[in-house]
Amino acid sequence: MKALIILVILATLAILFFQYRRNKDLKKLLIGLATFGVVISLAVLGNMTRQVMPIFMTHIVLIIFSWGGLMLYLLRDKYYWWIIFSPAVTIGLFLLLELLTGSGHEIIT
Repeated sequence: MKALIILVILATLAILFFQYRRNKDLKKLLIGLATFGVVISLAVLGNMTRQVMPIFMTHIVLIIFSWGGLMLYLLRDKYYWWIIFSPAVTIGLFLLLELLTGSGHEIIT
């Protein structure tokens, strides 16, 4: 599974740079790289939601949709920001739940 994730990341970067080399569109390259960084950052930040399994599974599905949104931008030049930034909703929901209920992992001394 880890090898598949690494291959998808490398394939995305290869598509980005291949399209830049073909079209010489610097703006599209920079937007693609920034979006790629946001998707990776949201995926890493989503590991904190692992404690609440339904939110974590939803986050994983939204990360996959977000990656699909990035691919859609690269292949068809349509930028759906609400799909790309949708994993932020699960992170916000998790932080809201932690604020309301508190952390169940605190040690009381």
